[in-house]
Amino acid sequence: MVIMLFKKLSDVSEAEMQRLISRGSGLADVGETVSAVLSDVRTRGNAALREYTKKFDKVELDSFEVSEEEFEKALSEVGPELLGHLKIAAENIRAFHRAQMPETTWFMELQPGVVLGQKATPLESVGAYAPGGRASYPSTVLMTVIPARVAGVEKVIVCTPPRADGSVHPLTLAAAKVAGADKVFKLGGVQAIGAMAYGTESVPKVDKIVGPGNVFVTSAKMQVRDIAEIDFPAGPSEVLIIADESADAAMAASDIIAQAEHDPNAVSVLVTTSETLAQAVKEEVLIQAENTARSEIVKISLENAAVLIMDSLDQCIDFSNKFAPEHLEIMVEDSDSVLDRIRSAGSIFIGNYAPVPVGDYASGTNHVLPTAGYAKIYSGLNINHFLKYSSIQKISKSGLESLKETVIALAEEEGLKAHADAIRTRFGSRPPK
Repeated sequence: MVIMLFKKLSDVSEAEMQRLISRGSGLADVGETVSAVLSDVRTRGNAALREYTKKFDKVELDSFEVSEEEFEKALSEVGPELLGHLKIAAENIRAFHRAQMPETTWFMELQPGVVLGQKATPLESVGAYAPGGRASYPSTVLMTVIPARVAGVEKVIVCTPPRADGSVHPLTLAAAKVAGADKVFKLGGVQAIGAMAYGTESVPKVDKIVGPGNVFVTSAKMQVRDIAEIDFPAGPSEVLIIADESADAAMAASDIIAQAEHDPNAVSVLVTTSETLAQAVKEEVLIQAENTARSEIVKISLENAAVLIMDSLDQCIDFSNKFAPEHLEIMVEDSDSVLDRIRSAGSIFIGNYAPVPVGDYASGTNHVLPTAGYAKIYSGLNINHFLKYSSIQKISKSGLESLKETVIALAEEEGLKAHADAIRTRFGSRPPK
């Protein structure tokens, strides 16, 4: 096992830098396969869902929807202490997203007789995808369902892959209850995205699909955007750590290992001004990788990792903005000065005691974030993903009169005479017959 890169920035080749920065999502490689599955689900509904669930999840299901009996059984299997922790995380997530809520309706008087405003309205239905496979993710259920509920979405469903015995992990179902999901369906992968986008005999169509997933799920979300809105592309997880000599090497290394255990395609990068810290982090990573529970996945993932030594903190910041990480940890003495200059990051963690896992589970911020450089153009999941906005105009006759000549002049210049006449009519001038 080796870390992909351990170099001074000046020694990194153009090819190595391109590979690190681009960390391709692989969407182009799976597009045709995904398209075929989506088309099949759209055409054949439940029959296609059963076939793909048998093929990919190795389980035959009579019913996709989780029953009340299954919910009750799951809740009985989750111990009270663990359920308590789930509720603590849920309340923190709820509180943070409540703080994001805008005014539902507001107005401003632009000038006498011209009052403008905006109205925020929740979406009617949302589908949340919670990954499965290598692990279950009840935390993702909390992160996707709770903001939708806080925003006031009327119907929220969850799709998550079934286990080999056809059940869903008890804690995932407990999270769905705590978060307030209306229904949970035992569906994973492309077929789940297709079911929520198009609707089937069992799964209702939704207005928007949110939540992370593998390259197939991400490709499916991108392909159904003309049918159902999505949040953003969210693929393999990643972390970038900016550190100086004040950082703790063991802590930084543990954060690299934590990111690596997600997925063989996860990416972990440390950029630092300190050669001493860089060497210490590398040594710690190699030690910790041997002793972690998911060592096999971690070792593969670390082939995507890098420890880069920079000449200055300015270089570290410039690299971070170019990389646009999903998670950014800032472990430097003067963190405020670094934070001020960060332009692109999904979620930012400041200090030795703010590791990514605290945001993954319990601090209250959202862990559904753009990856693969998409943080340059997308925000992480937040309350606005579940709202739509309408502008409002309240205009009196005197208010319209003050704008009359401007509207008429611009409308006629664009060749839209009826637009101009719609203004003139209100002041006693009839369009010619």
